[in-house]
Amino acid sequence: MTIRVLLADDQALLRATFRILVDSCEDMEVVAEATDGAEAVDLTRIHRPDVVLMDIRMPGTDGLTATSVICADAELRETRVLILTTFEIDEYVAQALRAGASGFLGKDVTAEALLAGIRTVAAGDSLLSPGATRTVITRFLAAPGLGTRLASADSLTGLTTREREVMAWVAEGHSNEEIAEKLYVSPLTVRTHVHRAMTKLGARDRAQLVVMAYQSGLVQPLPSEEG
Repeated sequence: MTIRVLLADDQALLRATFRILVDSCEDMEVVAEATDGAEAVDLTRIHRPDVVLMDIRMPGTDGLTATSVICADAELRETRVLILTTFEIDEYVAQALRAGASGFLGKDVTAEALLAGIRTVAAGDSLLSPGATRTVITRFLAAPGLGTRLASADSLTGLTTREREVMAWVAEGHSNEEIAEKLYVSPLTVRTHVHRAMTKLGARDRAQLVVMAYQSGLVQPLPSEEG
């Protein structure tokens, strides 16, 4: 299966570079290019890409707003958004995830890391760069009054004990392999629990499952480590 990618960036040179990089891979292709967020939304609705490689700061409609629109559209449920930006700071990480993004990378990533990131989010997994630490996630995703609340404590009543346990480990940033070691099960079993939890909660991907874990209170925010 070829991964269909839409590029959204206001810098023509960067888009050209990304296109060459993506199109050089046998398993992916660029289907369209957008110069701002509004165009990204329109072209996503037309081309239905698997992944939108989205810049945050663009003229007019920015990338975070475009991400929110795309992720809120039920007809675009299969499309994943991978945020790529030079502005890798705490607030942007949290805003991108609350908007529904499946991943977040700085523009200083290597070509190999970028391509791997596209494949990761296309597969339905989340991708957080090293800048997106657990402290960042807990401080901003769990903050009241910020963004759409996706889950409450009552939302988790349909989950099994093991599904809750696995969801909590996912929210703390552990991979399937790491969780498997902790629970003495196979990574495939962990993946099954993750996908069952996502299905029951209506989470579009692993990143949204993380948001739900904190908003529902399944995982408690860490105190700020500043100072």
